[in-house]
Amino acid sequence: MLLSGEGYRESLRRLRPRVFVDGRRIESVADEPSLAPGVNAIAVTYDFAQRPEHEHVMTARTPAGELVSRMTAINETSADLLHKLEAVRLVCRESGCAQRYLTHDAANGIHQATFQADADHGTDYHARFAAYLDRVQREDLTLGIAMTDAKGDRSKRPAAQSNRDSYVHIAERRPDGIVIRGTKAIVTGAPYVHEFMVMPCRTMTAAEADFAVCCAVPVDAPGVTIIARPAGRPGEAAAKFSGKYGQSTGVVVFDDVFVPHERVFLAGEVEAGGLLTTAYATHHRHSCIAARAGFGDLLIGASALMAEANGLDPERHSHIRASLVDLITTTEGFYACGVAASVYAQRDPSGVLMPDPVFSNIGKLLLATKIYDMHRLAHEVSGGLIVSLPGPDEDHNPETQAVLGDVLRGRDDIPAAQRLEVARLIEDITASHQGAWYSVISLHGGGSPEAMKREIWRNYPLPEKREVVERLLERGVVDTGERVSSQPGRCCPAGCDATVRADAQLPGA
Repeated sequence: MLLSGEGYRESLRRLRPRVFVDGRRIESVADEPSLAPGVNAIAVTYDFAQRPEHEHVMTARTPAGELVSRMTAINETSADLLHKLEAVRLVCRESGCAQRYLTHDAANGIHQATFQADADHGTDYHARFAAYLDRVQREDLTLGIAMTDAKGDRSKRPAAQSNRDSYVHIAERRPDGIVIRGTKAIVTGAPYVHEFMVMPCRTMTAAEADFAVCCAVPVDAPGVTIIARPAGRPGEAAAKFSGKYGQSTGVVVFDDVFVPHERVFLAGEVEAGGLLTTAYATHHRHSCIAARAGFGDLLIGASALMAEANGLDPERHSHIRASLVDLITTTEGFYACGVAASVYAQRDPSGVLMPDPVFSNIGKLLLATKIYDMHRLAHEVSGGLIVSLPGPDEDHNPETQAVLGDVLRGRDDIPAAQRLEVARLIEDITASHQGAWYSVISLHGGGSPEAMKREIWRNYPLPEKREVVERLLERGVVDTGERVSSQPGRCCPAGCDATVRADAQLPGA
Protein backbone atom coordinates (compact mmCIF):
# COMPACT_ATOMS: atom_id res chain seq x y z
CA MET A 1 0.00 0.00 0.00
CA LEU A 2 1.35 3.39 -0.99
CA LEU A 3 1.34 5.86 1.89
CA SER A 4 0.57 9.56 1.62
CA GLY A 5 2.82 12.15 3.24
CA GLU A 6 0.49 12.28 6.22
CA GLY A 7 0.44 8.49 6.37
CA TYR A 8 4.24 8.56 6.52
CA ARG A 9 4.12 11.05 9.40
CA GLU A 10 1.60 8.89 11.23
CA SER A 11 3.81 5.82 10.78
CA LEU A 12 6.67 7.72 12.44
CA ARG A 13 4.47 8.48 15.44
CA ARG A 14 4.17 4.75 16.11
CA LEU A 15 7.95 4.47 16.55
CA ARG A 16 9.95 5.31 19.66
CA PRO A 17 13.56 5.90 18.59
CA ARG A 18 16.13 7.28 21.02
CA VAL A 19 16.95 10.60 19.32
CA PHE A 20 18.89 13.64 20.53
CA VAL A 21 19.01 16.98 18.70
CA ASP A 22 20.89 19.99 20.07
CA GLY A 23 21.26 18.30 23.43
CA ARG A 24 17.53 17.51 23.81
CA ARG A 25 15.78 14.15 23.80
CA ILE A 26 13.12 14.15 21.08
CA GLU A 27 9.84 12.52 22.02
CA SER A 28 8.13 12.47 18.60
CA VAL A 29 10.22 13.04 15.48
CA ALA A 30 7.08 13.55 13.38
CA ASP A 31 6.05 16.51 15.54
CA GLU A 32 9.45 18.00 16.35
CA PRO A 33 9.86 21.50 14.82
CA SER A 34 13.64 21.14 14.44
CA LEU A 35 13.13 18.06 12.24
CA ALA A 36 10.02 19.21 10.36
CA PRO A 37 11.87 20.32 7.19
CA GLY A 38 13.40 16.85 6.85
CA VAL A 39 10.11 15.09 7.44
CA ASN A 40 8.51 17.41 4.89
CA ALA A 41 11.16 16.57 2.30
CA ILE A 42 10.64 12.82 2.53
CA ALA A 43 6.86 13.34 2.63
CA VAL A 44 7.16 14.84 -0.87
CA THR A 45 8.15 11.40 -2.22
CA TYR A 46 4.98 9.92 -0.74
CA ASP A 47 2.63 12.68 -1.88
CA PHE A 48 4.02 12.82 -5.42
CA ALA A 49 3.49 9.06 -5.80
CA GLN A 50 -0.21 9.72 -5.17
CA ARG A 51 -0.51 12.20 -8.04
CA PRO A 52 -1.73 10.73 -11.36
CA GLU A 53 0.51 13.02 -13.41
CA HIS A 54 3.61 11.61 -11.69
CA GLU A 55 2.59 7.97 -11.34
CA HIS A 56 4.67 6.71 -14.30
CA VAL A 57 7.93 7.92 -12.75
CA MET A 58 7.12 7.79 -9.02
CA THR A 59 5.85 4.20 -8.99
CA ALA A 60 6.89 0.86 -10.46
CA ARG A 61 5.56 -2.67 -10.84
CA THR A 62 7.20 -5.67 -9.20
CA PRO A 63 7.61 -8.92 -11.19
CA ALA A 64 4.38 -10.04 -9.47
CA GLY A 65 2.59 -6.95 -10.76
CA GLU A 66 2.34 -5.14 -7.42
CA LEU A 67 2.43 -1.33 -7.51
CA VAL A 68 5.29 0.02 -5.35
CA SER A 69 7.13 3.26 -4.83
CA ARG A 70 9.94 3.95 -7.26
CA MET A 71 12.05 4.61 -4.16
CA THR A 72 11.86 0.91 -3.19
CA ALA A 73 11.91 -0.68 -6.67
CA ILE A 74 14.50 -2.96 -8.28
CA ASN A 75 15.74 -1.79 -11.69
CA GLU A 76 14.99 -4.29 -14.45
CA THR A 77 15.22 -2.14 -17.59
CA SER A 78 16.87 1.00 -18.86
CA ALA A 79 13.44 2.61 -18.68
CA ASP A 80 13.44 1.90 -14.93
CA LEU A 81 16.73 3.74 -14.56
CA LEU A 82 15.52 6.68 -16.63
CA HIS A 83 12.29 6.88 -14.65
CA LYS A 84 14.27 6.77 -11.43
CA LEU A 85 16.36 9.72 -12.65
CA GLU A 86 13.21 11.66 -13.51
CA ALA A 87 11.61 10.81 -10.17
CA VAL A 88 14.60 11.88 -8.12
CA ARG A 89 15.00 15.11 -10.10
CA LEU A 90 11.31 15.84 -9.68
CA VAL A 91 11.19 15.45 -5.90
CA CYS A 92 14.54 17.21 -5.35
CA ARG A 93 13.37 20.14 -7.47
CA GLU A 94 10.54 20.45 -4.97
CA SER A 95 12.45 19.76 -1.75
CA GLY A 96 16.15 20.45 -2.44
CA CYS A 97 17.03 16.89 -1.39
CA ALA A 98 14.31 14.28 -0.90
CA GLN A 99 16.72 11.77 0.74
CA ARG A 100 14.55 8.69 0.26
CA TYR A 101 16.24 7.66 -2.98
CA LEU A 102 18.99 6.12 -0.81
CA THR A 103 16.50 3.35 0.00
CA HIS A 104 16.33 2.51 -3.70
CA ASP A 105 20.10 2.57 -4.13
CA ALA A 106 20.75 0.26 -1.18
CA ALA A 107 18.01 -2.17 -2.22
CA ASN A 108 19.54 -2.63 -5.65
CA GLY A 109 23.08 -3.02 -4.33
CA ILE A 110 22.06 -5.57 -1.67
CA HIS A 111 20.04 -7.50 -4.25
CA GLN A 112 23.27 -7.92 -6.23
CA ALA A 113 25.53 -8.69 -3.27
CA THR A 114 23.28 -11.30 -1.66
CA PHE A 115 22.91 -13.12 -4.98
CA GLN A 116 26.70 -13.26 -5.28
CA ALA A 117 27.15 -14.41 -1.67
CA ASP A 118 24.71 -17.28 -2.21
CA ALA A 119 26.50 -18.32 -5.38
CA ASP A 120 29.89 -18.30 -3.66
CA HIS A 121 28.97 -19.74 -0.25
CA GLY A 122 25.65 -21.54 -0.59
CA THR A 123 23.95 -19.14 1.85
CA ASP A 124 20.30 -18.08 1.77
CA TYR A 125 20.87 -14.32 2.05
CA HIS A 126 19.16 -13.52 -1.25
CA ALA A 127 15.88 -15.14 -0.19
CA ARG A 128 16.08 -13.39 3.19
CA PHE A 129 16.55 -10.04 1.52
CA ALA A 130 13.77 -10.69 -1.00
CA ALA A 131 11.37 -11.35 1.87
CA TYR A 132 12.52 -8.23 3.69
CA LEU A 133 12.26 -6.05 0.58
CA ASP A 134 8.74 -7.37 -0.03
CA ARG A 135 7.79 -6.02 3.41
CA VAL A 136 9.50 -2.67 2.74
CA GLN A 137 7.56 -2.34 -0.50
CA ARG A 138 4.20 -3.45 0.95
CA GLU A 139 4.47 -1.11 3.96
CA ASP A 140 6.07 1.66 1.86
CA LEU A 141 8.94 2.15 4.30
CA THR A 142 11.91 4.52 4.19
CA LEU A 143 15.33 3.15 5.11
CA GLY A 144 18.22 5.09 6.58
CA ILE A 145 21.45 3.89 4.99
CA ALA A 146 23.99 3.34 7.76
CA MET A 147 27.12 2.93 5.66
CA THR A 148 29.75 5.51 6.58
CA ASP A 149 31.58 4.38 9.73
CA ALA A 150 33.22 6.75 12.19
CA LYS A 151 36.51 5.23 10.89
CA GLY A 152 38.84 6.52 13.64
CA ASP A 153 42.43 6.86 12.41
CA ARG A 154 42.09 7.02 8.62
CA SER A 155 45.60 5.63 8.15
CA LYS A 156 44.63 2.33 9.81
CA ARG A 157 42.46 -0.55 8.67
CA PRO A 158 39.28 -1.36 10.66
CA ALA A 159 40.85 -4.24 12.62
CA ALA A 160 43.85 -2.06 13.57
CA GLN A 161 41.82 0.73 15.19
CA SER A 162 42.52 1.41 18.85
CA ASN A 163 38.74 1.73 19.29
CA ARG A 164 37.16 -1.19 17.49
CA ASP A 165 33.75 0.51 17.78
CA SER A 166 34.78 3.19 15.28
CA TYR A 167 33.50 0.65 12.72
CA VAL A 168 30.28 -1.32 13.07
CA HIS A 169 31.13 -5.00 13.48
CA ILE A 170 29.76 -8.32 14.64
CA ALA A 171 30.46 -8.54 18.35
CA GLU A 172 28.79 -11.91 18.91
CA ARG A 173 27.34 -14.71 16.80
CA ARG A 174 24.36 -16.56 18.25
CA PRO A 175 22.31 -19.50 16.98
CA ASP A 176 19.39 -17.16 16.26
CA GLY A 177 21.27 -14.08 14.98
CA ILE A 178 24.14 -11.69 15.56
CA VAL A 179 24.97 -8.83 17.92
CA ILE A 180 26.49 -5.69 16.39
CA ARG A 181 28.44 -2.85 17.92
CA GLY A 182 29.97 0.34 16.56
CA THR A 183 29.18 3.74 15.10
CA LYS A 184 27.94 4.99 11.76
CA ALA A 185 28.91 8.66 11.53
CA ILE A 186 26.85 10.09 8.66
CA VAL A 187 23.34 8.68 8.25
CA THR A 188 21.03 10.75 6.07
CA GLY A 189 17.61 11.39 7.60
CA ALA A 190 18.50 9.22 10.60
CA PRO A 191 15.86 10.52 13.05
CA TYR A 192 12.85 10.15 10.74
CA VAL A 193 13.30 6.84 8.89
CA HIS A 194 11.61 3.54 9.71
CA GLU A 195 14.65 1.27 9.76
CA PHE A 196 18.42 1.36 9.29
CA MET A 197 20.15 -0.69 6.65
CA VAL A 198 23.64 -1.34 8.01
CA MET A 199 26.24 -1.87 5.27
CA PRO A 200 30.07 -2.01 5.11
CA CYS A 201 31.70 1.20 3.93
CA ARG A 202 34.73 -0.42 2.30
CA THR A 203 36.08 -3.71 1.02
CA MET A 204 37.28 -5.81 3.94
CA THR A 205 40.09 -8.36 4.14
CA ALA A 206 39.65 -11.89 5.42
CA ALA A 207 40.99 -10.74 8.79
CA GLU A 208 38.22 -8.13 8.91
CA ALA A 209 35.32 -10.49 8.28
CA ASP A 210 33.41 -9.26 11.35
CA PHE A 211 33.24 -5.81 9.76
CA ALA A 212 31.68 -7.13 6.53
CA VAL A 213 28.13 -7.04 7.86
CA CYS A 214 24.85 -6.03 6.24
CA CYS A 215 21.62 -6.16 8.20
CA ALA A 216 18.32 -4.34 8.82
CA VAL A 217 17.71 -2.77 12.23
CA PRO A 218 14.49 -1.03 13.36
CA VAL A 219 15.13 2.61 14.17
CA ASP A 220 13.86 2.06 17.71
CA ALA A 221 15.63 -1.26 18.38
CA PRO A 222 17.12 -1.60 21.88
CA GLY A 223 20.70 -0.33 21.90
CA VAL A 224 20.30 2.19 19.05
CA THR A 225 20.99 5.86 19.79
CA ILE A 226 20.69 8.66 17.21
CA ILE A 227 22.54 11.95 17.77
CA ALA A 228 21.45 14.33 15.04
CA ARG A 229 21.45 17.90 13.81
CA PRO A 230 18.34 19.97 12.93
CA ALA A 231 17.00 19.66 9.40
CA GLY A 232 17.43 22.85 7.39
CA ARG A 233 16.82 26.18 9.13
CA PRO A 234 13.53 25.63 10.95
CA GLY A 235 11.98 28.70 12.51
CA GLU A 236 14.28 31.25 10.82
CA ALA A 237 12.33 34.03 9.12
CA ALA A 238 14.99 34.42 6.42
CA ALA A 239 14.90 30.71 5.54
CA LYS A 240 12.51 31.04 2.63
CA PHE A 241 13.27 27.51 1.40
CA SER A 242 15.08 25.60 4.14
CA GLY A 243 12.55 26.64 6.74
CA LYS A 244 10.19 24.22 4.96
CA TYR A 245 12.55 21.64 3.44
CA GLY A 246 15.86 20.37 4.75
CA GLN A 247 17.85 17.35 5.80
CA SER A 248 19.05 16.06 9.13
CA THR A 249 22.05 13.77 9.38
CA GLY A 250 22.83 11.70 12.42
CA VAL A 251 25.53 9.76 14.20
CA VAL A 252 24.02 6.35 14.95
CA VAL A 253 25.50 4.31 17.79
CA PHE A 254 24.82 0.56 17.90
CA ASP A 255 25.44 -0.66 21.43
CA ASP A 256 25.16 -4.47 21.45
CA VAL A 257 22.14 -4.53 19.15
CA PHE A 258 20.70 -7.99 18.50
CA VAL A 259 19.73 -8.74 14.89
CA PRO A 260 17.80 -11.98 14.14
CA HIS A 261 18.97 -14.12 11.22
CA GLU A 262 16.08 -13.15 8.95
CA ARG A 263 17.36 -9.55 9.03
CA VAL A 264 21.01 -10.47 8.36
CA PHE A 265 22.07 -10.26 4.70
CA LEU A 266 25.88 -10.57 5.00
CA ALA A 267 27.87 -11.74 8.00
CA GLY A 268 31.53 -11.97 7.09
CA GLU A 269 31.43 -12.64 3.34
CA VAL A 270 34.11 -10.11 2.44
CA GLU A 271 33.96 -10.55 -1.35
CA ALA A 272 30.22 -9.92 -1.45
CA GLY A 273 30.72 -7.03 0.97
CA GLY A 274 33.17 -5.49 -1.48
CA LEU A 275 30.67 -5.93 -4.30
CA LEU A 276 28.01 -4.26 -2.16
CA THR A 277 30.12 -1.15 -1.53
CA THR A 278 30.90 -0.62 -5.22
CA ALA A 279 27.42 -1.55 -6.47
CA TYR A 280 25.69 0.72 -3.97
CA ALA A 281 28.12 3.53 -4.80
CA THR A 282 27.30 3.29 -8.51
CA HIS A 283 23.54 3.23 -7.92
CA HIS A 284 23.78 6.10 -5.47
CA ARG A 285 26.01 8.29 -7.63
CA HIS A 286 23.58 7.74 -10.48
CA SER A 287 20.78 9.00 -8.20
CA CYS A 288 22.88 11.92 -6.91
CA ILE A 289 23.15 13.17 -10.49
CA ALA A 290 19.37 13.55 -10.63
CA ALA A 291 19.18 15.01 -7.13
CA ARG A 292 21.58 17.83 -7.95
CA ALA A 293 19.92 18.39 -11.32
CA GLY A 294 16.76 19.07 -9.32
CA PHE A 295 18.71 21.52 -7.18
CA GLY A 296 20.06 23.04 -10.41
CA ASP A 297 16.46 23.57 -11.53
CA LEU A 298 15.92 25.62 -8.37
CA LEU A 299 19.00 27.75 -9.07
CA ILE A 300 18.08 28.29 -12.72
CA GLY A 301 14.50 29.27 -11.91
CA ALA A 302 15.44 31.54 -9.01
CA SER A 303 18.20 33.23 -11.02
CA ALA A 304 15.84 33.91 -13.92
CA LEU A 305 13.25 35.39 -11.54
CA MET A 306 15.90 37.54 -9.85
CA ALA A 307 17.14 38.88 -13.17
CA GLU A 308 13.58 39.72 -14.14
CA ALA A 309 12.93 41.48 -10.82
CA ASN A 310 16.15 43.45 -11.28
CA GLY A 311 14.89 44.69 -14.65
CA LEU A 312 17.45 42.75 -16.69
CA ASP A 313 16.30 40.88 -19.79
CA PRO A 314 18.58 38.01 -20.89
CA GLU A 315 17.49 38.64 -24.47
CA ARG A 316 19.03 42.12 -24.31
CA HIS A 317 21.69 41.77 -21.60
CA SER A 318 24.22 39.26 -22.90
CA HIS A 319 26.16 38.88 -19.64
CA ILE A 320 23.01 37.68 -17.86
CA ARG A 321 22.22 35.33 -20.74
CA ALA A 322 25.78 33.96 -20.72
CA SER A 323 25.69 33.15 -17.00
CA LEU A 324 22.28 31.51 -17.29
CA VAL A 325 23.47 29.43 -20.25
CA ASP A 326 26.52 28.32 -18.26
CA LEU A 327 24.26 27.31 -15.36
CA ILE A 328 21.95 25.42 -17.72
CA THR A 329 24.90 23.73 -19.46
CA THR A 330 26.42 22.60 -16.18
CA THR A 331 23.14 21.18 -14.84
CA GLU A 332 22.07 19.44 -18.02
CA GLY A 333 25.64 18.31 -18.72
CA PHE A 334 25.97 16.16 -15.63
CA TYR A 335 22.34 15.04 -15.94
CA ALA A 336 23.14 13.82 -19.45
CA CYS A 337 25.76 11.55 -17.87
CA GLY A 338 22.95 10.00 -15.83
CA VAL A 339 20.92 9.45 -18.99
CA ALA A 340 23.93 7.87 -20.71
CA ALA A 341 24.54 5.64 -17.68
CA SER A 342 20.94 4.47 -17.95
CA VAL A 343 21.12 3.76 -21.67
CA TYR A 344 24.47 1.93 -21.47
CA ALA A 345 23.49 -0.02 -18.35
CA GLN A 346 24.35 -3.71 -18.09
CA ARG A 347 22.46 -6.55 -16.43
CA ASP A 348 24.02 -7.98 -13.30
CA PRO A 349 23.89 -11.79 -12.76
CA SER A 350 21.21 -11.13 -10.11
CA GLY A 351 18.96 -9.53 -12.74
CA VAL A 352 19.50 -5.94 -11.58
CA LEU A 353 20.22 -3.47 -14.35
CA MET A 354 23.38 -1.69 -13.28
CA PRO A 355 23.99 1.91 -14.43
CA ASP A 356 27.18 2.27 -16.43
CA PRO A 357 29.85 2.98 -13.81
CA VAL A 358 31.95 5.33 -15.93
CA PHE A 359 29.10 7.68 -16.84
CA SER A 360 27.66 7.45 -13.30
CA ASN A 361 30.96 8.45 -11.72
CA ILE A 362 31.73 11.15 -14.29
CA GLY A 363 28.31 12.70 -13.68
CA LYS A 364 28.79 12.60 -9.92
CA LEU A 365 32.32 14.01 -10.20
CA LEU A 366 31.06 16.87 -12.35
CA LEU A 367 28.27 17.85 -9.98
CA ALA A 368 30.57 17.50 -6.97
CA THR A 369 33.11 19.93 -8.33
CA LYS A 370 30.77 22.19 -10.30
CA ILE A 371 28.39 22.93 -7.41
CA TYR A 372 30.56 25.89 -6.44
CA ASP A 373 30.40 27.23 -10.00
CA MET A 374 26.63 26.78 -9.93
CA HIS A 375 26.43 28.96 -6.83
CA ARG A 376 28.77 31.53 -8.37
CA LEU A 377 26.70 31.74 -11.55
CA ALA A 378 23.51 32.25 -9.54
CA HIS A 379 25.31 35.02 -7.64
CA GLU A 380 26.48 36.67 -10.87
CA VAL A 381 22.94 36.77 -12.23
CA SER A 382 21.33 37.85 -8.97
CA GLY A 383 23.64 40.61 -7.78
CA GLY A 384 24.83 41.47 -4.28
CA LEU A 385 21.37 42.27 -2.94
CA ILE A 386 20.94 38.61 -1.95
CA VAL A 387 23.32 39.04 1.01
CA SER A 388 22.93 42.74 1.78
CA LEU A 389 19.23 42.94 2.52
CA PRO A 390 17.99 44.06 5.93
CA GLY A 391 16.53 41.28 8.04
CA PRO A 392 13.05 40.01 7.10
CA ASP A 393 11.51 41.55 10.24
CA GLU A 394 11.97 44.95 8.61
CA ASP A 395 9.45 43.92 5.96
CA HIS A 396 6.76 44.29 8.61
CA ASN A 397 8.21 47.21 10.56
CA PRO A 398 5.83 50.19 10.07
CA GLU A 399 8.74 52.62 10.44
CA THR A 400 10.82 51.07 7.62
CA GLN A 401 8.45 49.02 5.49
CA ALA A 402 7.34 51.86 3.23
CA VAL A 403 10.86 53.11 2.65
CA LEU A 404 12.19 49.67 1.79
CA GLY A 405 9.23 48.98 -0.46
CA ASP A 406 10.02 52.15 -2.40
CA VAL A 407 13.81 52.09 -2.72
CA LEU A 408 14.35 48.31 -3.06
CA ARG A 409 11.99 47.87 -5.94
CA GLY A 410 13.56 46.94 -9.27
CA ARG A 411 11.09 46.92 -12.13
CA ASP A 412 8.11 49.19 -11.60
CA ASP A 413 5.64 46.37 -12.25
CA ILE A 414 7.22 43.97 -9.72
CA PRO A 415 6.59 44.86 -6.07
CA ALA A 416 9.63 45.10 -3.84
CA ALA A 417 8.23 42.37 -1.58
CA GLN A 418 8.39 39.86 -4.44
CA ARG A 419 11.92 40.87 -5.36
CA LEU A 420 13.07 40.51 -1.75
CA GLU A 421 11.35 37.12 -1.46
CA VAL A 422 13.38 35.74 -4.38
CA ALA A 423 16.58 37.36 -3.12
CA ARG A 424 16.22 35.75 0.29
CA LEU A 425 15.50 32.37 -1.26
CA ILE A 426 18.74 32.53 -3.27
CA GLU A 427 20.62 33.61 -0.17
CA ASP A 428 19.10 30.70 1.73
CA ILE A 429 20.15 27.99 -0.74
CA THR A 430 23.52 29.43 -1.79
CA ALA A 431 24.95 31.87 0.77
CA SER A 432 23.66 30.79 4.18
CA HIS A 433 24.96 27.90 6.26
CA GLN A 434 22.30 25.85 4.44
CA GLY A 435 23.85 26.88 1.12
CA ALA A 436 27.25 25.76 2.36
CA TRP A 437 25.65 22.47 3.42
CA TYR A 438 24.42 21.92 -0.16
CA SER A 439 27.99 22.46 -1.37
CA VAL A 440 29.60 20.03 1.05
CA ILE A 441 26.99 17.33 0.62
CA SER A 442 27.34 17.64 -3.16
CA LEU A 443 31.12 17.34 -2.88
CA HIS A 444 31.31 14.41 -0.44
CA GLY A 445 27.86 12.80 -0.53
CA GLY A 446 28.13 9.40 -2.20
CA GLY A 447 31.91 9.44 -1.80
CA SER A 448 34.70 11.94 -2.21
CA PRO A 449 35.86 13.15 -5.64
CA GLU A 450 38.88 10.84 -5.25
CA ALA A 451 36.52 7.85 -4.97
CA MET A 452 34.84 8.81 -8.23
CA LYS A 453 38.21 9.27 -9.97
CA ARG A 454 39.31 5.80 -8.88
CA GLU A 455 36.12 4.23 -10.22
CA ILE A 456 36.43 6.07 -13.52
CA TRP A 457 40.04 4.91 -13.86
CA ARG A 458 39.17 1.34 -12.83
CA ASN A 459 36.29 0.98 -15.30
CA TYR A 460 37.32 3.13 -18.25
CA PRO A 461 38.38 1.08 -21.33
CA LEU A 462 41.75 2.80 -21.67
CA PRO A 463 43.44 -0.13 -23.51
CA GLU A 464 40.87 0.21 -26.32
CA LYS A 465 41.79 3.87 -26.82
CA ARG A 466 45.49 3.08 -26.75
CA GLU A 467 45.07 0.28 -29.27
CA VAL A 468 43.23 2.58 -31.66
CA VAL A 469 46.14 5.01 -31.70
CA GLU A 470 48.73 2.23 -31.94
CA ARG A 471 46.90 0.81 -34.93
CA LEU A 472 46.76 4.23 -36.60
CA LEU A 473 50.45 4.86 -35.94
CA GLU A 474 51.48 1.49 -37.31
CA ARG A 475 49.38 1.90 -40.43
CA GLY A 476 50.46 5.44 -41.11
CA VAL A 477 54.05 5.43 -39.86
CA VAL A 478 55.51 1.94 -39.91
CA ASP A 479 55.14 1.63 -43.69
CA THR A 480 57.49 4.57 -44.18
CA GLY A 481 60.10 3.08 -41.91
CA GLU A 482 59.88 5.85 -39.33
CA ARG A 483 58.55 3.63 -36.54
CA VAL A 484 58.73 -0.07 -35.81
CA SER A 485 56.29 -1.62 -33.37
CA SER A 486 57.72 -3.12 -30.19
CA GLN A 487 54.82 -5.60 -30.04
CA PRO A 488 55.62 -9.28 -30.72
CA GLY A 489 54.43 -10.33 -34.14
CA ARG A 490 54.29 -6.79 -35.52
CA CYS A 491 57.83 -6.58 -36.83
CA CYS A 492 59.30 -9.91 -35.70
CA PRO A 493 58.20 -12.82 -33.51
CA ALA A 494 59.83 -11.45 -30.34
CA GLY A 495 59.30 -7.74 -30.81
CA CYS A 496 61.99 -5.08 -30.95
CA ASP A 497 64.60 -4.32 -28.32
CA ALA A 498 64.58 -0.64 -27.49
CA THR A 499 68.35 -0.47 -26.92
CA VAL A 500 69.12 -2.10 -30.25
CA ARG A 501 66.64 0.14 -31.97
CA ALA A 502 68.27 3.26 -30.51
CA ASP A 503 71.60 2.35 -32.11
CA ALA A 504 70.13 1.52 -35.49
CA GLN A 505 71.09 3.72 -38.41
CA LEU A 506 68.19 5.81 -39.64
CA PRO A 507 67.36 5.86 -43.37
CA GLY A 508 69.31 8.57 -45.16
CA ALA A 509 71.81 9.04 -42.31
